Amino acid sequence: MLELLADYARKNKLPGPGFKAKAVRWAIVCDAKGRFSEVVELGDAGQPRNKGRVFPQCPDLSAAEMNAGGVAKSHFLVDAAEVVALYGDNATDDKIKNKHDYFISRLHDAGKVMPVLEKLARLLESDVQMKKLRLRLESSRVKGSEKVTFQIGGVFPVESEDWHGWWQQYRASLASDAGREMVCLISGRVAPAVLTQPSIDGLRDVGGSMGPVLVGFDKDAFGSYGLKQSENAAVSEGSAYQYRAALNELIANHSRRLAGAKVVHWFKTKVKAEEDPLAWLEEPPEAEERRAQNLARELLESIASGKRPGLPDNHYYALTLSGAGGRVMVRDWMEGPFPELVANIEAWFEDLSVVHREGGRLAPDPKFMAVLGATVRELDDLPPPFVATMWRVAVRSEQIPQTALAQAFARTKVDIIKDEPFNHARMGLMKAYFVRRARAVKKEEDMKPYLNEEHPSPAYHCGRLMAVLAKLQQAALGDVGAGVVQRYYAAASSTPALVLGRLVRGGQFHLNKLDPGLAHWYEEKLGSISVRLGDGVPQTLTLEEQSLFALGYYQQWVDLRTKKSDVSKKEA
Repeated sequence: MLELLADYARKNKLPGPGFKAKAVRWAIVCDAKGRFSEVVELGDAGQPRNKGRVFPQCPDLSAAEMNAGGVAKSHFLVDAAEVVALYGDNATDDKIKNKHDYFISRLHDAGKVMPVLEKLARLLESDVQMKKLRLRLESSRVKGSEKVTFQIGGVFPVESEDWHGWWQQYRASLASDAGREMVCLISGRVAPAVLTQPSIDGLRDVGGSMGPVLVGFDKDAFGSYGLKQSENAAVSEGSAYQYRAALNELIANHSRRLAGAKVVHWFKTKVKAEEDPLAWLEEPPEAEERRAQNLARELLESIASGKRPGLPDNHYYALTLSGAGGRVMVRDWMEGPFPELVANIEAWFEDLSVVHREGGRLAPDPKFMAVLGATVRELDDLPPPFVATMWRVAVRSEQIPQTALAQAFARTKVDIIKDEPFNHARMGLMKAYFVRRARAVKKEEDMKPYLNEEHPSPAYHCGRLMAVLAKLQQAALGDVGAGVVQRYYAAASSTPALVLGRLVRGGQFHLNKLDPGLAHWYEEKLGSISVRLGDGVPQTLTLEEQSLFALGYYQQWVDLRTKKSDVSKKEA
């Protein structure tokens, strides 16, 4: 995994040791002589959540370098407004003042190789210029914690390479964070192992602290054989910064938050955005003719026919992450051939496909989080381990856990009894459970998107019978408030033998209230289901059988709704 991340960083030319991509919201604009002119908002100006402009090669010090020598250090060229300009509520704090002085000192030093930086240092030492700057920061409502950089004469010094050589020499002068020479676990080369590996950004919303680490050994109990800190998982500085840069870039630009975790994915060779199967999983196309499973099928056919020669050898990589204080938790790691991924995503949507509650067509392909949300009342109730498991189920085409079936069924039963609209994702998830269970034992699956009158399960036909009886009562009596479903569904779905017989006998009185033609139509429906049941109405139903009962009820209910026009003609 780390080797693949390092390879991603090399291919995409991501920043190495001493550098880091940083989002900067504000620029202190100066003229060519270094005189303050204006404060300008970068990025999506005016937006409350504007993160600013990303500069890909900002100077950056590691935690060990920042603490070297016991001196309060700042970063170079890019830092918080309170540090750069002694601005904000913390401006009088001694630590901030020391960082401000350090910031100016580095500008003086770097000015020897890039003279324009000397002008910026003098700007920050001018009381008159600084007063103007602070007033402008305040009028622009800049927060002291927000990052700022400089623009002088129309150029951003942070984008220049003139200071890079000086910067690397300066970093080398700081206390070394290197341990003994060891074989790097990523590159395979002998090099000094970094004692403290760099932190990862972008996980604070999934449990991470300010800067969690993926690899860290901060307790003696974590070490072995006398190895010191991260010598226990030896990685060179170059390799450590490569995997850090890759993870930061993927989290920032190619991640999705799934409950308490984030999923990042990439490919060995880049694919077009419209051909990314995992993007369909997260956000299926809305148009009926561009269903995700249709797109997957078309892509598979083009791969098989040789129209897409680069894709058969491509691979996907997917990583599920969350934070736990100062540590990064890797919840799952998946990789495999690209065609296999496409086939798995096609199977996911095919297995979930179910008839629309209005009938006549399939329900839209559900978003991944809609499927997971079908098992709980609120998305916040989803536990991260369950999310990670279901992500693997979708991507690897694994069996759906029975816990997911139980939760989806429980929510479905509540919906039915309360006469709430059917949730397509819930019905699809229950259907997919049985489809995948049958596939695992290489058995032909009888669970179809639409009504299957030949289904072998008595539980399924018990659910069908319940739907016909409910429709019959409605046809005979109209809206009676708490009808047969509200009063008897819970009992019928768990102990059908004790309930359905009594309901069928009561249905005879309803038939007598109907027009003969319509009564005959209902008698045929009841008779065909009774033939499928025979004498085999179960005494009790297991969880799986109760779920089949619910699916039979739903599909029969939709089928009756679809044929409402035929029934209406008979009623007339």
